[in-house]
Amino acid sequence: MLHPSYSDLMKVVNSEVEPGEAPVVNSRYSIVMATSKRARQIISGNQPLVEEKDKKPLSVAVEELNQGKIKILGDEE
Repeated sequence: MLHPSYSDLMKVVNSEVEPGEAPVVNSRYSIVMATSKRARQIISGNQPLVEEKDKKPLSVAVEELNQGKIKILGDEE
């Protein structure tokens, strides 16, 4: 099971959205795409932004997103 959950990650990503604005993400697909892209960056040599020893790149990417170290940009950004 994924910890944190998809719904928790969506809350983190959308936390800076002003009331009345469209959320940055509104599906699990956006979370999956963003974390898989970041995991590929880590695999290719980018340094992780969180301390996660002996963790898989996808787990590191999920934790980076959960801690707000990476952001998902909306369509217009």
